[in-house]
Amino acid sequence: MRNKRQHTYISLFSSAGVGCFGFKEENFKCVATNEIIERRLNIQKINNKCELETGYICGDIRNEETKEKIYNEIKKWCNVQKNYIDVVIATPPCQGMSVVNHKKSKDEINRNSLVNESVEIIKKIQPKFFIFENVSTFWKTGCIDKAKKIISIGEMITEELGKEYSLYKDVINFKNYGSNSSRTRTLVIGVLNKFSDEISPVELFPDYRKERTLREIIGNMPSLRWGEYDKNDFYHNFRIYPKHMREWIKEINEGESAFDNKEDLKKPHRIINGEIIINQSKNGDKYRRQIFDKVAPCIHTRNDQMASQNTIHPKEDRVFSIRELMKMMTIPDNFKWLNLELEELNNLTLEEKRKVSKKEEMNIRQSIGEAVPTEIFRQIARKISKFLEKNNLSGSEIKNISTTLKTKKDIKKFIEKNYEKYNFSILSKIIELSNSKREKHSAYYTNKFIIQEIFKQLPNFDNKEITILEPSVGIGNFIPFIFKKYENISKVNLKLIDIDKNILEILKLLISKIEIPENFNIEFINKDFLDYSETEKVDLVVGNPPFTKLSGNYLKEKIKKNHNKETKNLAELILEKAMKIADNISLIMPKNILNTPEYEKTREILSKKKVESIIDFGEKGFKDVLIETVNLAINMKLPPKKTEIISITRKEQVIQNQNYIFDQKLPYWIIYRNFDFDKIYGKMIFGVFEVFRDRQITNSNSHIGKLSDNDIRVIKSRNISNDGEIENIENYDAYINKNDLQNFQVKKYLNDEKVYLTPNMTYNPRLMKKEKGYIVNGSVAILIPKYQFELTEAQKRYISSDEFRAFYKIARNYQTRSLNIDKTSCYWFGINTEI
Repeated sequence: MRNKRQHTYISLFSSAGVGCFGFKEENFKCVATNEIIERRLNIQKINNKCELETGYICGDIRNEETKEKIYNEIKKWCNVQKNYIDVVIATPPCQGMSVVNHKKSKDEINRNSLVNESVEIIKKIQPKFFIFENVSTFWKTGCIDKAKKIISIGEMITEELGKEYSLYKDVINFKNYGSNSSRTRTLVIGVLNKFSDEISPVELFPDYRKERTLREIIGNMPSLRWGEYDKNDFYHNFRIYPKHMREWIKEINEGESAFDNKEDLKKPHRIINGEIIINQSKNGDKYRRQIFDKVAPCIHTRNDQMASQNTIHPKEDRVFSIRELMKMMTIPDNFKWLNLELEELNNLTLEEKRKVSKKEEMNIRQSIGEAVPTEIFRQIARKISKFLEKNNLSGSEIKNISTTLKTKKDIKKFIEKNYEKYNFSILSKIIELSNSKREKHSAYYTNKFIIQEIFKQLPNFDNKEITILEPSVGIGNFIPFIFKKYENISKVNLKLIDIDKNILEILKLLISKIEIPENFNIEFINKDFLDYSETEKVDLVVGNPPFTKLSGNYLKEKIKKNHNKETKNLAELILEKAMKIADNISLIMPKNILNTPEYEKTREILSKKKVESIIDFGEKGFKDVLIETVNLAINMKLPPKKTEIISITRKEQVIQNQNYIFDQKLPYWIIYRNFDFDKIYGKMIFGVFEVFRDRQITNSNSHIGKLSDNDIRVIKSRNISNDGEIENIENYDAYINKNDLQNFQVKKYLNDEKVYLTPNMTYNPRLMKKEKGYIVNGSVAILIPKYQFELTEAQKRYISSDEFRAFYKIARNYQTRSLNIDKTSCYWFGINTEI
């Protein structure tokens, strides 16, 4: 286990500390807590939240003095612990953002900019984790950035923290995640990149739970008469109000409002000059009696008034008591509001109780109304704590351990001994590296950050029962995410397929050591997915299939059932098989599926289905593996419509019309197509060249420098300048003996002056007319006109212009590895008709 140390957190905009009391419950130590309202902060003091008295910081976080006090507390703590602050929690005021608040202040954007202050503190102290909790519209709401521009809060957080942290945000109703009342909120969790491949923000979100009714929460609480205090619980009392108002609610049933009364005198009203004036009911939930067999309503700050939202008890003529509100907000009974024990409060006289209530009740009720349910933060704290208690290993340490595990027996023994010591991610990496067949089966560890991005795009289902299949499960990196994504489905049949019997046995053992959700039924299948038969369609096929290049009899046999007969990539065969058996597909694929001739037939099929999203990982997909990848999310039941394009490397996200980016007039899919692309496309004639690339000339049959008059110059990519001229480069220029050249196909272009040359594998295209007396190697493509024409000097120079190069990057989908100029991509070297 890691060295036992105290886990720490800082709480900003902490109010009475109700939410972050969940961190205290999980034995986190509060280094500093900041709140601007002193009476709220005093409640935190009563609960002994901070270790040091100076940790309670009352003040406006926008003031440098307040921030300096926070930093000073961190210094005190770090001098003792010599490590990071583990967590920063920020719940900035939401009045300016809330769609419920009718009295929005004029400077609401400035209020929202309090989020910036939290971000500044997070950037400065670099906690391992951070949490934002706020209203459902939080992420899209405007704030003012450092440049005094209005941008969305989500954009600001991503810009400021996205480089150092892995982020995940979601809008969830807390009633389904442990709270006992309805509360739809935005939750944002960030994990420092140093740890993001061990634990993802998604995994830290609270777990789905079946919602509980109001009857289940407070149905057994003692009933109260007018003005009564429960003798055993001071906080369970009947809050009195003007007695004439009781007539408005005493006859209404559960779910009804006093405004539903037929008589005007029984509706909420005022009498002005003898005339009954009915009060306004803007939200439709004022003076409304709640329903016992439904979930408790969202608790607001004015829960003391019947005129507020959803405050009236289902049976009794009163608003909910403080204790009832505490139960709805999962505030533990050991949370203290006053500096008196409950027994002391219960022993007060009725008059003394009323005096205490008059002085303290509004502060308590408002604190509850603006709080995060304690259970929500307690679950997050628990998950962070469990992670921090596990040992962390460096890449070299993981590799060293893996080399000692020679057999399946070794691996199983290691899991049994260490499953409490290391987390699932560390164990997965060790097992993946120790798998002797990993290269044969092209089985590589799938990074958590990749899976998290895929997780965001996985389909939602309304079905009570679904079936999910992973065709090449390996060590099961997707499994925790699948558990999380579909935790709300009543029954999930998860079929885990792998051709490797040993890895499947190891996976069984590994999964047995983690908590499997009750709604999941797991089936392990040792089979080649291409031979697997499914009698009924599955709801989802998801995973990271191997990119193995097939050959021989295996390829010959498996390709028979494939639509695409040109491919040799196992991943493509798995994709096609998935299309036949699944309603939805989410698979990682080589990025060149977007454009290379090998996948032309595959693109034909996919273009007729709804491609929900394409996530472009570039080369960030797999550590130490130089390959570009994308994730395709496909709905097989729907026709083409909109496709979300997400670029991880470029940090871009755009919704595209599928028919626009899969335009059949184009040679392949152009996923980043835009107005600027179309402008260039419209003034050029494309598809005018065929291409030849030499694959025979190598370093072994050519040489640097001219050795004899019998040598022929071999032009390489760097020899072609931006101006389309041949440059001589010392210790680079290559030659080949004229006699050796006779064996190579490229010899036919030795004296061809009608063709053009362009460097291969570059985002800096340039074009030159070939002259007699030299040839090229594979780093230069030979472009052969399909009909007789000759480019002007200006047209050739245009190919190396900034404008065309920007266009060309889009045309090549910003690829870095798949930039070969082949029979498809040579299409883009065209004729500018405006020059």
